[in-house]
Amino acid sequence: MNMQRVYLDNNATSPLLPEVLEAMHPYYAERFGNASSIHQQGQHARAAVESARESVAALVNCRPAEIVFTSGGTEADNLAIFGLAAAGDHVITSTIEHHAVLNACHQLERNGVEVTFVPVDGSGRVDPADVKRALRANTKLISIMMANNETGVAQPVGEIGRIAAEADVYFHTDAVQAAGKLPVDVAEIGCDLLSISGHKMHAPQGIGALYVRKGTLIKPMLFGGSHERQRRAGTENVPAIVALGKAAEMARAGLGDGSVARVGVLRDEMEKSILDSVPEAGLNSGGALRVPNTTNIYFDHIEGEAMVIALDLKGLAVSTGAACSSGAIEPSHVLTAMGLPPERARASIRFSLGKQNTKDDVQFALNVVPETVAWLRELSPVYTG
Repeated sequence: MNMQRVYLDNNATSPLLPEVLEAMHPYYAERFGNASSIHQQGQHARAAVESARESVAALVNCRPAEIVFTSGGTEADNLAIFGLAAAGDHVITSTIEHHAVLNACHQLERNGVEVTFVPVDGSGRVDPADVKRALRANTKLISIMMANNETGVAQPVGEIGRIAAEADVYFHTDAVQAAGKLPVDVAEIGCDLLSISGHKMHAPQGIGALYVRKGTLIKPMLFGGSHERQRRAGTENVPAIVALGKAAEMARAGLGDGSVARVGVLRDEMEKSILDSVPEAGLNSGGALRVPNTTNIYFDHIEGEAMVIALDLKGLAVSTGAACSSGAIEPSHVLTAMGLPPERARASIRFSLGKQNTKDDVQFALNVVPETVAWLRELSPVYTG
């Protein structure tokens, strides 16, 4: 008998939607052409790539020519950061960025770039005034994420965009966890660069995109052919690009047809029920505006890693934070930046829903979470109940 399995770790990766799989399928076999070839197979591939570019551009409200396809969010973030900053420049970022931005900025420091890491408040939000105060004469770039991957907290990117424009500084936002969950409009945000990733929005792993505002000259990281208007060399991954285009179309529709709102209702129900039924638990970032699919809850007197394993054995997939740093015993850098003590940060669990999740999935979680917490606390030498 197969055990029921429920997946609530969509911020780590999301399953391919059937429509996305169907859209990419022909490009593995009969439509296999190289998009740079002149013959008919090449032209079919080129048309598919350009159609996908239009869909991604429509999702973020830019011109198709401003979209550069990459291998994912990490490459998009790196291309934005290394594409602009050089020795002698100053860069502003935050303490809660994804490691694709944080570690890129640490590398910049080794390359002779000064980096300011602005803090966040107790709800995990960057204060635009801190960004403004950090500006210097040699500031080249501000990079602040649109929504945090661990807490779901939406950042005030519109205000930061205005500060950047006033100071005539480039502004990049990592919108990997926002795309498909919040409206993303590069004109409203006022950013020069914006990153998205396919596998966070029901497309496959290994594909992403960087919006590069017209007139923003970025240095390429890869050297080869003149692909992507000479911004990113390498033969286009046509099936994955087609998939990202389809996922972008569906994400845009989902913001209007109620499917994103439905996920938000499920998240709210789950969050409230867990907090009602589990003592000494609480919400991280509860007061802040968040993406509708994410909740991050602390369960005092337990180890988060132990809870992830125990829930997995019962058929529920959740996480303690960023998948890229799982295996790390260090508490989450996001939660500690918000001021959580290390033991509470280590006792925090992220639940992230996707478009495929149902009311039954949430009910399954509500059946197993309270009993698992109670069991783990009984085993804990410090918990007295």
